[in-house]
Amino acid sequence: MQVSDVMAEQFTSLAADAKAWPFQEARALRDRLAKMGKGDDTPILFETGYGPSGLPHIGTFGEVVRTSMVRRAFEILTGRPTRLVCFSDDMDGLRKVPDNVPNPELLADQINMPLTKVPDPFGTHDSFGAHNNARLQAFLDGFGFDYEFVSSTEIYASGRFDEALLHMLANYEKVINVILPTLGPERRETYSPFLPICPKTGQVLQAKVIAQDVAAGTITYIDPNDGDEMVVPVTGGACKLQWKADWAMRWFALGVDYEMSGKDLIDSVTLSSKIVRVLGGTPPTGLSYELFLDQNGEKISKSKGNGLSVEEWLTYGSSESLALFMYGQPKRAKRLYFDIIPKTVDEYFTHLSKLKDADAAAVLENPSFHITNTITDSSTDAAEMPVSFSLLLNLAAVCSADSADILWSYISDYAPGSSAETHPELDKLAAYAVQFYQDKVRPTKNYRRASEAEKTVISKLRDSLAALDMTADAEAIQSAVYAAGKEAGYENLREWFACLYETMLGQSQGPRMGGFFKLYGREQSLQLMDDVLADRLAS
Repeated sequence: MQVSDVMAEQFTSLAADAKAWPFQEARALRDRLAKMGKGDDTPILFETGYGPSGLPHIGTFGEVVRTSMVRRAFEILTGRPTRLVCFSDDMDGLRKVPDNVPNPELLADQINMPLTKVPDPFGTHDSFGAHNNARLQAFLDGFGFDYEFVSSTEIYASGRFDEALLHMLANYEKVINVILPTLGPERRETYSPFLPICPKTGQVLQAKVIAQDVAAGTITYIDPNDGDEMVVPVTGGACKLQWKADWAMRWFALGVDYEMSGKDLIDSVTLSSKIVRVLGGTPPTGLSYELFLDQNGEKISKSKGNGLSVEEWLTYGSSESLALFMYGQPKRAKRLYFDIIPKTVDEYFTHLSKLKDADAAAVLENPSFHITNTITDSSTDAAEMPVSFSLLLNLAAVCSADSADILWSYISDYAPGSSAETHPELDKLAAYAVQFYQDKVRPTKNYRRASEAEKTVISKLRDSLAALDMTADAEAIQSAVYAAGKEAGYENLREWFACLYETMLGQSQGPRMGGFFKLYGREQSLQLMDDVLADRLAS
C-alpha cells in the first residue's frame, strides 16, 4: 500500500520531528529554502554527480540511493515537487588508464581526451564515457529511480551553460582569488578555471590563460604543446571548467538545492560554495558522508576496482538489502565486503516484518520504509520469512547444495505449506544461498577434527537431542545445546559454539544451532554428529 493512501496527513506532521537521518536532511533543506524565499511551486532540484573516468562502483550508486531517500523524506515533509538530476562529468579529460578495463592499450594514447571522445575498451559503445554512463543508468533504472540523466558533454555543447560561463568570465578575477590561496606556488602560476578544448588535438588542456575578453566572451591561452597563442570562446563547448569551478557553476546554472558528497570532498564543497556566492548564487545543502572501505580498510577506488561491485552484491543478495546497507549510518565509515551481505539481507527482512503493524511514527523511523516507500510489500511472504538467510547459508554448506531445490526439501519440512510458489522471496534467498555457498564458502571450507574431550560433549548433546520430543521447537533445541556446553564446563560458551561450527560446518562462524538443527531435521542432525564423532568430515 502506497504512502499516499495511508497515514499521509500523519506523516506530514510527524516528519517535523522524525529522527531518521533522511528527515533531518529534509528539514535542513526546508530551512535553506525558507531563507532563500524560493516559492512553493518551484520544483526543488536534487543532484548527484558521477565522474565516468572509471567504471561505476557501489559508492556512486549509494549516493543516488541516499539522495533519493532524502528526496522522498522532503516530499513527505513539505509536499513540494522535486526533481533528481544525475550529472555525468563526461567531458572531463582522461587522466590515467584504469586498472580494471579490457584492452587498456586502446586508452594508452588518449590521456587528456574528453571521456566521450575516448574509445570504449569494452567495444559496446561509441566512447568510454558513453559505456560508463550506460552502466550507471542501467543500475539506476534497475532500482526504479525517478531521475533525469544529464551529460556534461551534451549540456556544454548545447549552450545551456553559456550564460553561466559568461558570468564566470565576468567574475574571473574574483573566482581566481577564491581558488589561488588553495594552490601551491607553481600551480598558481598557470591556474585558470577555464580549460580550453584544443582545436588541433581535441584534448582538454591545462593551459595558462593570458587574457580574457568579457565583451567577446573569449580567453587567450598558451598552447602547452607548441607554445602558440590561441583564442577560443568560453561558450558552446569550446571550453570546460576545472572541476571545482565546474561544480560551482553547475549549482549556479541549474539551481541545485541539495547535493551530498563524500567526506573527502569537504574542502571542495567549501571552495565551490564560495565560488557560487561570488556568482551571486546560494550553495545547496547536503550531507557529507563517510567513505566505503574494502576488506583491507582501504578506500574504494573506481580505477582500482577494489571492494564490491553492484553486480557482485546482487549476485548474492537483493537490491533491497543493498539499499539497506546504504541507509545505515551514512556518516560512519563502513567496510564493504562479501561477508556483510547475509547479515544485511536478514536485517532487511527484520525491519520489513516490523513495518506492517507499526504506527505512523514508527513507520517513518523504519529503514525498510525509506527503501520501499510502502507500508507493506506486494509479495505475500516478504515480511514473514520462516527461515533466515543465514540459516539457509549454513544449510547449503552442510548439504553441499548445488540447487535451491535441495534446500526446499528441508524448508518445506521445517515450514509446512511453504513452497517456491507460495514464498517467492524465500525462493530467491535459497538461490542466493546456493550461489554464495558455491562461490564464497565451498572453496575455503575446512572441517577440523574434534578432540576427544569435544567428542564427549558432542556425544552427550546427541543423546539430549535424540531424547527430545519430535515436535520440539528451535528454542527447546537451543536450550539443549546451551545445557550441554554449560555441563561440560565451558566458561565462555562462544568456545563451545565455535567447536560446533568448526567441526560440523567447517567454518569459524555460524547460526543459532537450535534453529539450524530444527531446519536440518532431527535424523540428519543426529547423523551429522555421528559423522563428527567418527571423523568422517575432517580431512
